[in-house]
Amino acid sequence: MDISKSFSLAGKRAVITGGGTGIGLGISKALSSAGASLILIGRREHVLAKAAKQLGPCCRYVAYDLNNRKGLPQLIQRIENEFGPIDILVNNAGAHLKKPSLETTDEEFDRIIDTNLSSAFTITRECVKYMETRKKGVVLFISSMTGLFGMDKVIAYGTSKTALIGMMRGMVMEYSAFRVRVNAIAPGWIESDMLSEALNNDKERKDKILNRIPYRSFGTGEDIGATAVYLCSDAARYVTGVVLPVDGGAAYSF
Repeated sequence: MDISKSFSLAGKRAVITGGGTGIGLGISKALSSAGASLILIGRREHVLAKAAKQLGPCCRYVAYDLNNRKGLPQLIQRIENEFGPIDILVNNAGAHLKKPSLETTDEEFDRIIDTNLSSAFTITRECVKYMETRKKGVVLFISSMTGLFGMDKVIAYGTSKTALIGMMRGMVMEYSAFRVRVNAIAPGWIESDMLSEALNNDKERKDKILNRIPYRSFGTGEDIGATAVYLCSDAARYVTGVVLPVDGGAAYSF
């Protein structure tokens, strides 16, 4: 067994939702570095164009709002026809809401569930219809540490990320017969513009969070990307139904 080849994604085609910024961009860079060709999906075309320019000729993109679930069958058909068979689907796109549950409206709750969970179900279903015929494929969900334990003021977000894990487990039972693997990554506190904006002027909060992380540092998009490469590669060919925390041990401190 050539272990270096096992981690290669050469010849693979990956669709990454929300792949133009943050964790999604870290995943895009890592999968590209491992040899995969990419199709990024997101709402903001200028963000996708900037990411594609950075990633190079291996990357294409389609501007699309995943909350338009009715159009997703046609979108996936278009990608299969124009770019070729989808080998890997990374469900990374998501929305966040920090608000006490007693102040969260029905509309806000539904919006987070629709974006983080329902659209992921629909696009996965449509991709697996094609993977089933080829008897191979990989689906990767990006959950969260809030899917592993409770946190205050993120009721909608935490619910959506917990539900992703439940959905993954059901899909494992169905899709394994097609040789389609389904796994999830549960990121902890990962360096990003959003995290920096929230913590740079709040040293007390930043120190409190770091004290909850046994590794005593934040993760990076590259950490999530490297984990994604493993789970999407043949090195993990017998790994399915796993929720892999990438959090510096934070899950054990709660």
